[in-house]
Amino acid sequence: MMTKFMASAFVSAALLTGASLAQAEMHGDMHPEVWADDQSVAGGTVTAEKVMAGSNGWLVVHRTDDSMKPGPVVGHAPLKEGENMDVTAILTEDVSAGDQLMLMVHGEEGGMETGIFEYTLGASEDGPIKIDGNLVTATITAQ
Repeated sequence: MMTKFMASAFVSAALLTGASLAQAEMHGDMHPEVWADDQSVAGGTVTAEKVMAGSNGWLVVHRTDDSMKPGPVVGHAPLKEGENMDVTAILTEDVSAGDQLMLMVHGEEGGMETGIFEYTLGASEDGPIKIDGNLVTATITAQ
């Protein structure tokens, strides 16, 4: 009898944990994050497989290098609050195989117009999101 009780208590706890995780995802409590792999940019686009966003905003593609500092913006795509799958940004400049790109979550705060991407490097309009002082990014190498 004890074994059955322990197992059912464990299953109940697992179900409760799963439900609270699902609620957290639905309510934007999940931390912003970007998932992306090295990829071909021959088609003039770059895609993040998944982006979690705490609010509506932007996936912004910056040039970068071994210093891992964000450089000029070479593309962007809108994000909705929550889970975004297969987010594709059209590149506004030629990117060559071997170039490093930083895919970064930016907010929709401080700009003049909602839904219009207004950020320029170093500006506060539609600027980068930080979690505990860290930018939310994934760095890839163009193939």
